[in-house]
Amino acid sequence: MPQIAQLGEVYASQLFWLAIFFGLIFTVIGMGMLPKIQKTVDERDAKIAADLKVAESARQHADALEEDYRAAMDKARAEAAKAAADAKAEAAKATEKSVAKADKAIATKIDKATAKIAEARAAALAEIEGVAADAAQALVARVSGLNVTEAAAKAAVTKELANG
Repeated sequence: MPQIAQLGEVYASQLFWLAIFFGLIFTVIGMGMLPKIQKTVDERDAKIAADLKVAESARQHADALEEDYRAAMDKARAEAAKAAADAKAEAAKATEKSVAKADKAIATKIDKATAKIAEARAAALAEIEGVAADAAQALVARVSGLNVTEAAAKAAVTKELANG
């Protein structure tokens, strides 16, 4: 086979050109491009590190502001709660005074109404006694034919009403 026979002649030539191209590629890429790429990567890493440092300081500042904000909000809530409690207490006192005043007015009205009812009851009882005495006087005159005096009829009706 002729392809295998020329392998020895071509093999040395291929190794030579492989070494030349490998050296050329190593020189161009390894010595020319790689340092530039490495420099760019290092600059990017340094920029990222600086940005992270700035972000960390901004975060710490934001945390401090948030803490101040929370403290101010807590203080405002406490003041609002105190003001609400004071307003409730004041409203309760005002309501208590109004209720006491209304109770006095109602008690006065109840006393007046009770007195009027007692007067009306007494007047009604007196009127009932008078009507009952007249009815008893008329009934005795009609049933027995006797004349009973008005004073005797009133005395008998009063006696019966007292006994119940």
